Amino acid sequence: WIHPVVGLTKPGDVDHFTRVRCYEAVLDKYPQATTSMSLLNLAMRMAGPREAVWHGLIRKNHGCTHFIVGRDHAGPGSNSQGEDFYGAYDAQDMFREHQEEMGIEMVDFKHMVWVAERAQYEAIDEIEDKDNVTILNISGTELRRRLSEGLEIPEWFSFPEVVKELRRTKPPRSKQGFTVFFTGFSGSGKSTIANALMVKLMEMGGRPVTLLDGDIVRKNLSSELGFSKEHRDLNIRRIGYVASEITKNGGIAICAPIAPYATTRRAVREDVESFGAFLEIHVATSIEECEKRDRKGLYKLAREGKIKEFTGISDPYDVPENPELSVETLNVDVDTCAHQVLLKLESMGLIAAE
Repeated sequence: WIHPVVGLTKPGDVDHFTRVRCYEAVLDKYPQATTSMSLLNLAMRMAGPREAVWHGLIRKNHGCTHFIVGRDHAGPGSNSQGEDFYGAYDAQDMFREHQEEMGIEMVDFKHMVWVAERAQYEAIDEIEDKDNVTILNISGTELRRRLSEGLEIPEWFSFPEVVKELRRTKPPRSKQGFTVFFTGFSGSGKSTIANALMVKLMEMGGRPVTLLDGDIVRKNLSSELGFSKEHRDLNIRRIGYVASEITKNGGIAICAPIAPYATTRRAVREDVESFGAFLEIHVATSIEECEKRDRKGLYKLAREGKIKEFTGISDPYDVPENPELSVETLNVDVDTCAHQVLLKLESMGLIAAE
């Protein structure tokens, strides 16, 4: 009887729906009528050894006789100095101390590695001929990298059916959703470049592309908002939320608001990066050039005091300090600017090289 936890875990972990599909794939490898599964909806607390004991008590109350305790069971990882909160086997030591009292036996899961010559997994601490055999191992970080880049995952590491499920949830980077976030003064060329980029990405195909232009969003999503700092922040956060949902579902979101405040742009980045890549593109057209263009006549009205809180005139603009890309539009055509963005996307592995 297998009794896995399927509740919430820490950010970045495999979601519980995918984990259940992986469990089901593994169950098919057992002889029929010998194994069954019962899911336990329990959110991890990342409390280390104490949580291991708590999990043991819960499993005992559900009728389990044995409980697997792994390395750094329920550990929260490292602190800001890179130091682990608990030792690798602290949870096992505490569980072993209390298992007789709890009435459930621990199966201590050691650090297992693949020994190629013997074609089997062995505990690294128990291999006596380390110098004479080939020891293979793939860490969690390496597994995520291989999934992200679409690289081979050897059969000795996991069943092909499990790897297939993981690839469904974590497709290669070139098939993941992402957000391109343009920022710059009014009239800098954000919307023009964003439209050109949208066309090029749609020509490439493979993923749906959505343009969230500042003016369009103001009309359809934030029509009740004004231009105070509070309302501007709310407008950008709405754009960020929509972009994060598009990214989560494997699409491409292209955003082109002014987005003058660095803190708000940072918050949007954090929202999106929970699900995929985020590229901040600074359209670095100077305020003087934007005012010279003034196709909408807004700068003239701002100078006359008829428009209050106008970015660059009566309201500040926080120039991005570390954007993924900064593009100049003075004496540079739109196609060239859009191509620069495509090259950046290609270098990040988000689109395939032509």
